[in-house]
Amino acid sequence: MIRIESLTLQRGTKPLFENASAMVYAGEKAGLVGANGSGKSTLFAMLRGKLHADGGELDFPASWRVAHVAQETPAVDRTALDYALDGDTRLREIEAQLAKAQAAHDGHAEADAHIAYADADGYTAASRASTLLMGLGFSLAEISQPVASFSGGWRMRLNLAQALMCPSDLLLLDEPTNHLDLDAIVWLEDWLKRYPGTLFIISHDREFLDGICDVTLHLENRQIKRYSGNYSAFETRRAEQLVLQAASYERQQREVAHLQSFVDRFRYKASKARQAQSRIKMLEKMEKLAPVHVTSPFSFEFREPLASPSPMLTLEEVRCGYQTDQGEKTVLGNQSFSLLNGQRIGLLGANGQGKSTLVKTLAGTLEPLAGRVGQGKGLAIGYFAQHQLETLREDRSPLQQLAAIAPGVRDQDLRDFLGSFNFRGEMALAPVGPFSGGEKARLALALLIWKRPNLLLLDEPTNHLDLDMREALTVALAQFEGTLILVSHDRHLLRACADEFLLVGQGKVEPFDGDLDEYRSWLLKNAAARRAGLNAPADKAESGGNRKGQRREEAQERQRLSELRKPLQKEIAALEKRMEKLNAEKRRLDGVLAAEDTYKDKALVTESLRQQTEVKKELEKIEAAWLEKQSALESVS
Repeated sequence: MIRIESLTLQRGTKPLFENASAMVYAGEKAGLVGANGSGKSTLFAMLRGKLHADGGELDFPASWRVAHVAQETPAVDRTALDYALDGDTRLREIEAQLAKAQAAHDGHAEADAHIAYADADGYTAASRASTLLMGLGFSLAEISQPVASFSGGWRMRLNLAQALMCPSDLLLLDEPTNHLDLDAIVWLEDWLKRYPGTLFIISHDREFLDGICDVTLHLENRQIKRYSGNYSAFETRRAEQLVLQAASYERQQREVAHLQSFVDRFRYKASKARQAQSRIKMLEKMEKLAPVHVTSPFSFEFREPLASPSPMLTLEEVRCGYQTDQGEKTVLGNQSFSLLNGQRIGLLGANGQGKSTLVKTLAGTLEPLAGRVGQGKGLAIGYFAQHQLETLREDRSPLQQLAAIAPGVRDQDLRDFLGSFNFRGEMALAPVGPFSGGEKARLALALLIWKRPNLLLLDEPTNHLDLDMREALTVALAQFEGTLILVSHDRHLLRACADEFLLVGQGKVEPFDGDLDEYRSWLLKNAAARRAGLNAPADKAESGGNRKGQRREEAQERQRLSELRKPLQKEIAALEKRMEKLNAEKRRLDGVLAAEDTYKDKALVTESLRQQTEVKKELEKIEAAWLEKQSALESVS
């Protein structure tokens, strides 16, 4: 087990931990959550032996092997496969011993090395490393390419593969999904579920944490608090505790005020001196519960669009791609479809298949190689690119950057708007260069929202956002009244905001008839098929026809289920809208009947009670119908 006992650590003038204690048992998978700067990465450094506590203890068995993801990748000429294999340092040591024994013609040493090699699963190592790399998105051909040929994001995937290749007892993963697409995240989640050792994860992806973790460690106020369960369970219990803590704090403050009043009145009266001293001691001993600074979580909303053209966009035989020195590079073949007002589409598919290319073409920042993109009258596009933060002027303040796109608007109005995004006071006037990635992303969203778009094209908008900001974006997008196309590896965001999905891959864009759970199953089946093909290449041609037939049958079954689900989903959506209106009316009537002035008007009371009864009856009917439709939907899922 990992035992943290009375841990104290200070970095510079900032205390990170103060008598913090927690326990994680062998084999548990723990998610570390807390505000930026609360000490999550510092705790990782201590587990790796790179930092030492000022006081207290952090212990785990000395025999444990610790694996982590390196932050730097040397631009070496070794192949990606060899680089991944380097993660198993014990195996590399055995290989060196074997080579040395062979060079010395030492038969006994060579035999011992062969036995050790077999014990370390050396004969399956290349296959296991290939499986890791392919699961993380590398093609079979790329596995043989040199590390130096890959970009920074792909090199980070190589570092992750190296860490997973290490036969570890403790695995430390700090934001492992940052450089992964959804396909690779699904594969990694499945791999980590089967990981037999102890796992610590820092992540801003709540669904990733939910899918893996059975323990949550919350770092706050220089303490570490353990919660059983995944991130959602932690959130629920934390909210309950905050409510209790707030009530407890209020009770304590009333008691403190009462005791202090007695002390102040009688401290210097001889007849009451002893009682006053007694109460002073009570005040000193009383546990000081920290005030609950539950300020409302950060939130924002999209402004109502000024127009709602339909169709928004029309693609006529559009071929998407780039102009290169060698000529045209087609990424997506001829595409013809219309984007209608109110559609909410999530784009699925592996990195490099053309999702960003399609979004750029729709946004008009990339000209189609052929065909035409038509725009509806009054179309206002809000485009958030993967590298949107690079478009910000680092030498300019948020106010200056907003003023540049809002000529003629009063500074105070601009400052009020920026204040709603937490850019207040001096922060609104400071250059954005020193801002954190999350603050820059927040500013980029504010600039986009000011333009009142009716079509949002968002390409990985959650990069750099913490959990609170991601949740605020999810809520805002769920309430957005326009049309949405979303590329994201955050499944929580996709589930909440997308009503339908398009699969981008192999040069095509086609509907995916299913939800994200079905997409996950589809990806894992494909990964299993790739593993089978990797381990038994001779069977590939023979089984190809069977797999094609199986895929065709699966597609037909998905289509059949989709046709059954769609009318039910529409009916459920209509019922939910009606329930929302009825609940709003019920709250209004409850408010009327709770007001004292209402009872001065008997007619108003009678009418309000009648309306309240009717609303309750209709609400019961709608809820019953919703349950019936929901049950029918579940039966065809």
